[in-house]
Amino acid sequence: MITVKTKENASLLMALVAAIIVAIVMVIGGMAWWLICCVAVGVFVIMAIFSLFMMKQYVAYKLKPIYSMVLSRDVHTTEIVDEMKDKHVENISEELTAWADDNDKEIERLKHSEAFRKQYLGNVAHELKTPIFNIQGYISTLLDGGLEDELINRKYLERAEKSIDRLINIVNDLDTISKLENDMNRLNMERFDIVALAKEIAEQLEMEAAKRNVKLVVKGADSLPSSFWVVADKHFVGQVLVNLIINSINYGKEGGYTRIKFRDMLDKILIEVEDTGVGISKEDMPRIFERFYRVDKGRSREQGGTGLGLAIVKHIVEAHGERISVRSELGVGTTFAFPLKKAEVIVK
Repeated sequence: MITVKTKENASLLMALVAAIIVAIVMVIGGMAWWLICCVAVGVFVIMAIFSLFMMKQYVAYKLKPIYSMVLSRDVHTTEIVDEMKDKHVENISEELTAWADDNDKEIERLKHSEAFRKQYLGNVAHELKTPIFNIQGYISTLLDGGLEDELINRKYLERAEKSIDRLINIVNDLDTISKLENDMNRLNMERFDIVALAKEIAEQLEMEAAKRNVKLVVKGADSLPSSFWVVADKHFVGQVLVNLIINSINYGKEGGYTRIKFRDMLDKILIEVEDTGVGISKEDMPRIFERFYRVDKGRSREQGGTGLGLAIVKHIVEAHGERISVRSELGVGTTFAFPLKKAEVIVK
């Protein structure tokens, strides 16, 4: 069986068949060989050109409605014909192939988004389910007679309260991420002293750090106002510092420290939060900013972490048009760093 792969080959085959048929008829008619050859060659050439032209017209005619449909072009058939007159079938094929490739990429992107959505919803359900089941268990114990025992009811009420606090923290963090994703351009930019803000936050978290015997140090906080002034959303930058410091406390070593440092980088100020904690492995490093991802799941939940702190940090820093970086060594410690735009010096 003969397989014809291109319209040119098909045209040549049709022309050859036509030439052979004409030659056979002329041979039967007893015509001269030279005349038969001339006529056969002429028929072959004419048929090859004619059939190729007709095939192109036919293929173009069949492809034009498809071309219009896949590209969702709202035009009349006559307009399509006029538009396509100067286009070869090969060009139509190339454009359709490019369109198909773009759609394949879009489908892959949607599949990835759908997988992310399913994973995210699964993580949310899991995180909410744990404290809810704990609360349910504590209440059931109290209803089954625990209320009569003062020691038991107080212990279980305190545990229920802790689980409720965890639920509230998860919901608040989810709400923060949602607001950041929907209103990333609505930052309240203002000029402020970043060292003074860091000192204020460190003082608020001193008691939390003291529980784990971790020392908080803010470099340059002894001489305020400092020379490190930035333009940013003060509220959200404060949230970044709170999350990074709490993270360093939760994963810090007892007797260690968390140090907040500042570097002048011409038009920006680099803020670094450095700790002497357990560190992060190379395997965990690419995923630490994912929602609900924890390096040490047991330790994070024990400290009341939601698994959203670093995801919020990344959202806020990127909302300011910057990137957050991290370097870490297991058993040595971790340093998070992010830049902010330096404020202009006000001359009085």
